Amino acid sequence: MYEKNIMNITNNYLNVIDKNQKNFFSRVMRQVVKIIYSSQLILDILKNKVKIFLAMFKKKKTLEIANTSLKQTVEELKKTNLKIVDQQETLIEEERIKVLLQMAGAKAHELNQPLMALLCGIELMESDKESPDKLANHLTLVKEAGDRISEVVKKIQTIHHDENMAHLDQTSIVNIDQKMIILSLEDSDDDFEMLNAVLSDHEQINLSRSNSIEDALQVLKQNHFDLILLDYLLSDGNGLDFLRRMEKEGLEIPAVVITGQGDEMIAKQVIQAGAYDYLPKNRIGESSLLRVINNTLEKARLKREIKNAQEKLTMMSIRDELTRLYNRRYFNEVIEKEVSRAMRYDTDLVLCMIDLDYFKKINDTYGHLAGDMTLSEIAGMLKKCVRQTDLCCRYGGEEFTVIMANTDTKGAGKVSERFRKMVAHQLFKHNSSKFHCTVSVGIAAFNPELKQSSTELLEAADYALYKAKAQGRNRVVTINALPGAN
Repeated sequence: MYEKNIMNITNNYLNVIDKNQKNFFSRVMRQVVKIIYSSQLILDILKNKVKIFLAMFKKKKTLEIANTSLKQTVEELKKTNLKIVDQQETLIEEERIKVLLQMAGAKAHELNQPLMALLCGIELMESDKESPDKLANHLTLVKEAGDRISEVVKKIQTIHHDENMAHLDQTSIVNIDQKMIILSLEDSDDDFEMLNAVLSDHEQINLSRSNSIEDALQVLKQNHFDLILLDYLLSDGNGLDFLRRMEKEGLEIPAVVITGQGDEMIAKQVIQAGAYDYLPKNRIGESSLLRVINNTLEKARLKREIKNAQEKLTMMSIRDELTRLYNRRYFNEVIEKEVSRAMRYDTDLVLCMIDLDYFKKINDTYGHLAGDMTLSEIAGMLKKCVRQTDLCCRYGGEEFTVIMANTDTKGAGKVSERFRKMVAHQLFKHNSSKFHCTVSVGIAAFNPELKQSSTELLEAADYALYKAKAQGRNRVVTINALPGAN
């Protein structure tokens, strides 16, 4: 009876077992039945044994499925990481092209003025080809313009084409032979020794260590480093904490985050927080680490060049190229703000307008380069006479403006008179020519009672300048408001 019941149970369980194991299991169960029958074991023991066997078998199948899924995930992560590397290399190339385009724009702007002077000189030579004396001056103009163009070309030729070298994978990298100082922020002795061993064959790399965020910040403030290798998990925080502290402290040093195995999920966070790259610890080797260091230093260099180019472009948009004073565009922005401030806080504000007397004669007699030299020198004199808080602008042609906040007309008059005398006593020299130049100055004070606009203040200063010209030039004239202003 027992044997029949046991065989029925066994056959039921055999139905859930795959065919490959059915025969083997059947033989085993028959032996078990004989033993149980002969030993008169109770049926419950057999049931429990079979249940345990089936549970273990199902768990094995579950583990096999999970292992297969894990392998697929690992392969997908590897493919994703390769895509990220490719995208980073593409980004480096895009940034390099962007920098070159920005630099090309800046150099084109720099070339514009000498090219215009060159064309002007050629036109003058054609119009005065029957006058040998004038041709000599025109040739000088052309030569000076050519020299300036040559200087710009030399600057273009010094772009960092010699700092890159071809690598085996065709990736443009920073020359690994250059000396570099790297800080490793790592609290594990074993992990730091591993990094040190990987880089030990490269004598040009100086590897230092800090084991906490606070210590690393102090070291970075006191010493120069080219790169930071940052462990993500630290004794006093994590890599995100350190990157945020760096940003708060204004430390702009490229950082690569070293993550533990399986920490790839945090890569997006650290990149967004300012890290240049990341590298899992289980993938650190000489080639992978050097590749990351190279790419990071290259990206950092390109980022600096982009920042410098942007600063130059910003400066070019608000500065006059010849005199290095602020230009009219910037003047228009500032005068609006200063008038609003003077109105709101009832403070003094004075605007000076300056014009070079008979400047056209200088250009006609000595040439445009002599005129440019005169404008540049007078701009330098103007900056020496005013305060650092005063805003000097080239308003256009041979006209300059000075915005003087917290100054009355008496103080502005003293400064303007000192400047006028300095220019009048200056002997200007260009090649073999020597000549004098004078300036006329018009001064107008902002009157809050009249609720003047910036345009009205400018018109008042322009009227004062007109009066100075009408009274014989080489003088300073001050007015408080336009005639008829209410």
